[in-house]
Amino acid sequence: MTRQPGHKAHSDSHLIERSRSHKRGTIFFVVPALVLFFLLSPACSSPGTGAGGTAGGIVVGSKNFTEQVILGEILATLIEERAGIPVRRRLNLGGTFICHQGLIAGELDLYVEYTGTALTAILKRAPVADPAAALRIVREAYEKDIGLVWTEPFGFNNTFAMIVTRESAAREGLRKISDLARVQETFRAGFGYEFVERADGYEGLAAAYGLRFANRPREMDLGLIYRALAEGEVDVVAGNATDGVIAGLSLVALEDDRRYFPPYDAVPVIRRETLDRHPSLRPLLAKLGGAITADAMARMNLAVDGEFRDPREVARAFVATIP
Repeated sequence: MTRQPGHKAHSDSHLIERSRSHKRGTIFFVVPALVLFFLLSPACSSPGTGAGGTAGGIVVGSKNFTEQVILGEILATLIEERAGIPVRRRLNLGGTFICHQGLIAGELDLYVEYTGTALTAILKRAPVADPAAALRIVREAYEKDIGLVWTEPFGFNNTFAMIVTRESAAREGLRKISDLARVQETFRAGFGYEFVERADGYEGLAAAYGLRFANRPREMDLGLIYRALAEGEVDVVAGNATDGVIAGLSLVALEDDRRYFPPYDAVPVIRRETLDRHPSLRPLLAKLGGAITADAMARMNLAVDGEFRDPREVARAFVATIP
């Protein structure tokens, strides 16, 4: 379903409400095995999907936010249409821990993970600024120690982004994060609770850029940060680079000119046993390498969150463009 003329106010409000800075689940809690079982049970699957296990087909999972569901649908559609392998969708499962444990337990065959999350949350290592180095580290560690294979990156980096309105960017000449130093005495910042606490969040950002806002940043629920920015309650927020709301509300993501934020390149991760069982998947998944830019991912996110289109429809349209 697409947005109808005359419904802009409703759509924008809807877009603000649904936008979430789901930063890859880098902070998660140990979930008991019983909880994992229920989350991966058929009752928690996408409508029309099958039961647990990988016998007889491929099980594709995803975390519980729009971008992940779209990417999960892209994987599922590509495998169904190009490899002819039956796919069961276990989308919108939860955070990093649920999907990662699902792979290890054999309840999932593949899902999309982000390099920065794998590095810091799963492997418990320090952030790495260089995208190629981060990918190399997680790829080697996962395959050697866990038996999971990182395929090719989609091509976009869904890292943190400092976001301002287009109006204030033009008025103050803001293009880069370092430009915020000129307005830190008057700008009001609004951040999600996690961004304030994370090692790669506000404190590190402030140190890297010499930022000291006159007032302590306002901490708020992630679902409210874009509303607060759009309504002028704050002047700068921390979101994600591929959030569809950035384009949908005419906002501006400032360039991380000092490369403070670590890379969060999106990459399909698959069980080695699954690749051995279906060797045709390796060259097929390689077709996704470099196939999605940050702008393209943001447009797909906006299509779902702002235009109310079905994620499967959006994914099918994208897969049709893959040679």
